[in-house]
Formats: sequence, structure tokens, C-alpha cells
Amino acid sequence: MDGPWVGTWRPHPRRGPILAEFNTPGPKYWIPGTTGHASHDPTRDKAPAYTFRGAKGPAAENCSPGPRYFIHPSITKVGKYVPPSAHLVGRPKTKSEVTPGPSDYSTEKADKHVYSNAPVQSMVFRHKLAGALQTPGPGAYTLPRLLGPNTVYTHANPCYSMRWKSMYNSCFQDLAKTPGPAAFSKVELDVYKKRAPKYTM
Repeated sequence: MDGPWVGTWRPHPRRGPILAEFNTPGPKYWIPGTTGHASHDPTRDKAPAYTFRGAKGPAAENCSPGPRYFIHPSITKVGKYVPPSAHLVGRPKTKSEVTPGPSDYSTEKADKHVYSNAPVQSMVFRHKLAGALQTPGPGAYTLPRLLGPNTVYTHANPCYSMRWKSMYNSCFQDLAKTPGPAAFSKVELDVYKKRAPKYTM
């Protein structure tokens, strides 16, 4: 809005409301809002607020191709699904060029396995032994005992033996070599009888 100067003042567009236009205090007093978190009225409870998070950026190490690659429906989690079918391939190449013909085989020896034949026996020479066999003769063996307590396969009967005469209380015994009563130490009375009470000062 351009206009002539009125003294030192020039007309210009109004930048905001004028207090003289309102009967109430109007926008002179600012009341905090009850919605949102910014400049919220401290005398009112705030409701829970939720925000939408932005999408994650691409990871540096990503092992999956993501949705930008088209996966064929025949690819499953265990591999590619292939229906059963017959495949025709070419004859494999062989290294040998000359193969035997039918006349190179002899089937006469196989006739006895195919056709019924009478039993046939043949005589051969005795095999030559590598060396003379040294087998033990009858005298090289010993039979187990049949008498006594220590036999192999028979029951042993009670065995008794005769011993020489004992020298105890015989006329040939030297009584001077036997110990007398004084040769033994005296046994304490408390060993084989009830011990008497003892007192010490």
C-alpha cells in the first residue's frame, strides 16, 4: 500500500489485530493449548502421543536379495521343484574304438552250467608236500595219573600217609632244652582280672 506521507507517517498494511477492535482482552493474553506436547497447559494431563518412525536405511551387510528380484514360483525352501519327467541324452563317448564281436567269445565251458550233465570225476596227481611232516609218535604222549589226589578227570579218593613218631613226651626228648617256669615273664594281674581302682595324690 503506497500512499502519500502524512507528516512523518506513511500509510501501510496492518500486520495484526488491534486491541481496540475487541471488547475482551482478546489475543493480548495467551492461553496454553491442551493438545499436543509443545506449549501444553501445565494444569492439564497430557494424552499419550505416538509418532511414526521413518524407514530404516539399507544395511551394509544384507544377505537377502529383497523384493527387487523376481523369484520363480518353482523355487521352494528345499530347492527347485521339478516334476518327474524322462530326459533323453546322447550316447556317451567311449575311449575304446575296437570292441569284441560275437565270435570272440567261447561258450563251450558254460554249457555244463546251463544244461544237465552226468557227474564227471577226474584223477589228479598227489600234491607234493613242501617238507616232511614231523608228527609225534605214540610214545610222545603221556597219560594223566589215575591215582592220587591231583588227577585230571577222575575223582580222587582220600589219601593217607604215615609219619614218623613224634618226639613229644618220648624217651628221646631232651627236657633240658625246654624252658622252665622262670623263663616266662610275670603277667600283670590286671590283664586277666578286674582292675582295682587307683588313686594318685
